[in-house]
Amino acid sequence: MRNLRNAALLVWVAFTLSASGAAAQPLPPDLWDRKERLPVVKIDSIPRLRFLTTVDFPPFNFLDENGKLTGLHVDLARAICRELEVSGKCQIQALPWDELTTALRNRRGEAIIAGLSATQETRATHEFTRPYFVFPARLAVPRGEPAKEPLTEAIAGKRIGVMARSAHERMVREYFPRSKTVIYSREDWMYEALSSGAIDGIFGDGMRLSFWLSGSASKDCCVFAGGAYHAPELTGDGMAIALPKGETKLTAALNQALREIEAKGIMAELYLRYFPARFY
Repeated sequence: MRNLRNAALLVWVAFTLSASGAAAQPLPPDLWDRKERLPVVKIDSIPRLRFLTTVDFPPFNFLDENGKLTGLHVDLARAICRELEVSGKCQIQALPWDELTTALRNRRGEAIIAGLSATQETRATHEFTRPYFVFPARLAVPRGEPAKEPLTEAIAGKRIGVMARSAHERMVREYFPRSKTVIYSREDWMYEALSSGAIDGIFGDGMRLSFWLSGSASKDCCVFAGGAYHAPELTGDGMAIALPKGETKLTAALNQALREIEAKGIMAELYLRYFPARFY
């Protein structure tokens, strides 16, 4: 997640300086089973609900031009507090990334909302909510050369760029075995290759590709083609809120709030607000 955070900082700065309007695209997928019954948990007795985040992962959490902490995570934390009716006890504090887990362990906060990955290692020391945001893989191709589904047919024999040793390299090799995989060690080289016509497409993280496609560096050369691909077994389950191990009651309450926020369309509103270049 650290590499994703560093890259997001760079591409978000470039994107906000040069982004243009984008055509409407599908909204994020609904991550909840509406038929599932979740326990109703009341946390009105909690003294405070402190969310810990950072300032260097735009558009999820960053400082605006006035130095105010903002971003999708900040708005989501506030929406959770409203849903749980604890807005008066809600606090959001930014810390350096390397201090987040220590602060949570020392009870300087109740939850981390900053993109901490739920891995086998982190699950040993943290509780995690259900995912609230996922990162699909997308294919980008030159304008005027659309590739429609099924992509396995559309890009057969095509030169598709991917980052070396990435989940997206594995996805291309498994999902599109008839394409010609071209491996890159640097994203800027891969982007330049697509812009110049050296390759026929890029398969990678949809969010990062969306920033490049809408930024000045791409020179409006390329567009998304086909649909969004989700492979949790390769790219992870998505973003979730982390809590101290054993905090099952608060975790259940946050899950309850997240599902209601999804059902009310609030997550879709946040996506539209912070990602004007759609990637789903």
